[in-house]
Amino acid sequence: MTMSDAARPVIHLPARDIPVPASVSPEAQAVLALGKAGPPHRWPASPLPTVDDSDGWRAMIAAHEASVLELFAQFGDVMAPTGDSLVEIDLGGFPVYLVTPEGVSADDRRVYLDLHGGAWTLGSGPMCRATAAITAATVGARVCAVDYRMPPDHPFPVPLDDCLAAYRALLREHRPEEIVVGGVSAGGNLAAALILRARDEGLPLPAAVVLNTPATDLTMAGDTWETNLGLDVVLTANALPAAQLYAGGHDRSHPYLSPLFGDLAGFPPTLLLSGTRDLLLSDTVRMHRALHTAGVPAELHVFEAGGHGMFLGQAPEDRAHAGEIRRFAESHWAASNRS
Repeated sequence: MTMSDAARPVIHLPARDIPVPASVSPEAQAVLALGKAGPPHRWPASPLPTVDDSDGWRAMIAAHEASVLELFAQFGDVMAPTGDSLVEIDLGGFPVYLVTPEGVSADDRRVYLDLHGGAWTLGSGPMCRATAAITAATVGARVCAVDYRMPPDHPFPVPLDDCLAAYRALLREHRPEEIVVGGVSAGGNLAAALILRARDEGLPLPAAVVLNTPATDLTMAGDTWETNLGLDVVLTANALPAAQLYAGGHDRSHPYLSPLFGDLAGFPPTLLLSGTRDLLLSDTVRMHRALHTAGVPAELHVFEAGGHGMFLGQAPEDRAHAGEIRRFAESHWAASNRS
């Protein structure tokens, strides 16, 4: 029997100022000093609509995507892959983007299945292609980015169905050991759920999984949903309305919605990343403990003072974060080549 929110004991803390820590790089300190910097650096930019306000969600999504694309424009061509580096494939209702970074040969069999974040509502189209380019540069391998359909028009299970369809398509061209699956935030939720769904449907599993600040418990019971609220300069509000919108009336504790509660036995080797100011730190560390308990090889890296977006790519810590992802993916691709 679980205790209702109203009945749970609470600890009352006095209002206090939290200093920017001296334990991180000057660049990281500068990002933290921005605080709730406003769009496009934070989400949400305004109060979230109610679950039944589809027009409100569409307006919020359009406004946020416009502000983020304006930010992306500052980063040049790497944010907008074109020509031979980008191939768009229609999988029947949604596209996937194959992005090949410079220096990767045509016969390189490695592929990273990238599931974008964005609270199940953001990150489509140009944003998906842009994040695919960043991921490809990070891992140094070909990326298949899934532009999955999203709420309010396409709630669960449609986004997960699309991710599974993309994984099936990759399996027609690749051995499973050539594939690494990864996702950030909501994409981390989809990546973990994809593994459970693929296993349940009898599909072979990929070489490894990267869960970058994943949302693994959509009941949002984790401690840092409360303790880090206001400290995370990117994810600045409880995302419960977005989780409810995505769930579409389904039980949010179902393992395909909250992979933390699934049977994790046989899960591929997993890398999990978060930061001490990340609103989803609890979801990340709880998933790591659950994987460890299930006997799954799992690494956890928690970065000092890092929030949901780390330090917006501006600090040495961001480069170390990306380096861990590349090291992990390369090690499992190399292991598959030796087998």
